[in-house]
Amino acid sequence: MRLSDPHAQHREDLGGAWVGAEVESIVHPFMLEYTNTNGKRPRELFTESHKELVKEGEKWMKVIASSCTVAAALIVTIMFAAAITIPGGNKQDSCLPTFLNEKVFMVFIISDALSLLFASTSLLMFFGILTSRYAEEDFLKSLPKKMIVGLSTLLLSVATMMITCCASLFIILPGKSRVVILIICLAGVPVTLFTWMQFRLLIDMVISTYASRILDKRAKYGS
Repeated sequence: MRLSDPHAQHREDLGGAWVGAEVESIVHPFMLEYTNTNGKRPRELFTESHKELVKEGEKWMKVIASSCTVAAALIVTIMFAAAITIPGGNKQDSCLPTFLNEKVFMVFIISDALSLLFASTSLLMFFGILTSRYAEEDFLKSLPKKMIVGLSTLLLSVATMMITCCASLFIILPGKSRVVILIICLAGVPVTLFTWMQFRLLIDMVISTYASRILDKRAKYGS
């Protein structure tokens, strides 16, 4: 189990908590109060045997959340600055945006607002992960859901940020579509790589969190 393999790490973290929850759901409640020769209940033994797994899971979650927090905070800063310093500036007589009546300007404003909203939501989700108590049951529902929402909104904020950038370039460089497209393609390479890496992690977490439970329930009840 290594932090360098986030997909395997997440499956082990979620699997340990999931097994404990499933065992508790199928055994008689009276059995949960039994103690062994050392006076320990099943839950206490489970917690003790998975102590290292919880620690490794906490480290992995914090590494991912910290990295994504930096990215989300950067997007929030950029989008907030873009909303203040709009392309084309304002008219001197009315102080209204110069390109207020242009359709591409409305695209710029809407995408900027959406990117700011998604990035802020992502930032809050990752803050929630960093400040979590990291109990065993948190790895079953709370932490995976926060991570899924955080990654989803982060990817959406990146997508809307690129739309904002494209709209801004079309406003600043009217009639120079070839130059704008070339700039967008070059700038989109690192963004695409980042999105692809995070998207793989997001898909893996969704499958591990939801698909495995659905399949297990179908097998359990024979439906």
